[in-house]
Amino acid sequence: MAPWALLSSGVLVRTGHTVLTWGITLVLFLQDTGEADPARPQAHPIPPELREWEEQGELFLPLTFLLLVLGSLLLYLAVSLMDPGYVNTQLQAQEPKEEQIAMVPQATPLRRCRFCLVLQPLRARHCRECRRCVRRYDHHCPWMENCVGERNHPLFVAYLTLQLVVLLWGLYLAWSGLHFYQPLALWLRFQGLLFATFLLLLFFSLVVSLLLASHLYLVAINATTWEFVSSYRTVYLRQRPSNPFDRGLTRNLAHFFCGWPSGPWQTLWAEEDEEEGSSQAV
Repeated sequence: MAPWALLSSGVLVRTGHTVLTWGITLVLFLQDTGEADPARPQAHPIPPELREWEEQGELFLPLTFLLLVLGSLLLYLAVSLMDPGYVNTQLQAQEPKEEQIAMVPQATPLRRCRFCLVLQPLRARHCRECRRCVRRYDHHCPWMENCVGERNHPLFVAYLTLQLVVLLWGLYLAWSGLHFYQPLALWLRFQGLLFATFLLLLFFSLVVSLLLASHLYLVAINATTWEFVSSYRTVYLRQRPSNPFDRGLTRNLAHFFCGWPSGPWQTLWAEEDEEEGSSQAV
């Protein structure tokens, strides 16, 4: 195999994320702030906030920050490398079993994927980038180069939460090292890189905040990104006035993070049908 064959898009994206993460971390720890005080060396390698911690011998906060950065990177790699919940093609028979047909109302018959020809469970969707069907498909994340689905969605939310904490803390550290009383040329020389890092952290903080807020909302109502934006195209949702999988905030959170109560989505879908029928009868 040629060496360049190993440089797939996934390897490049994950390598870029890793390099960017540690590059920003090194800037926060090593960037010269260039303070105008002649009594202090111009090339002191640590920003004021971290310098104060070091001078006082308080290494707990710097080490905590580094551990959070490392934890966010490990979570990123876990989410991007793990199986998001691919539909198993080896365990599927050529025709659906009778018990499978009985579990699914006739209004939403089990269907085969037109791309990989597997029998799709409810809430599954084919990802063209991964070329597989994913259970409880949420979206394909280009920054992860992986799908977010039934298995890795909770870890994805945990990653976004930890990443936001790291970004906000890094944003504070970058801001604490910026001083705007210097002449422009001197300021650009000593603080241009730190200011660019601050703007980059600000942008990422906004993006991650919006992502986390949207995913927490979807978790609270037991919906996926695909279902939310494409409900009019989804067979099991487009004829429904409300989300058939929503069982209240507590049960939705328990099911999402702990897998309780467990059971196929077809059961919840059928229960919603029964509840609607009984309410109409009353």
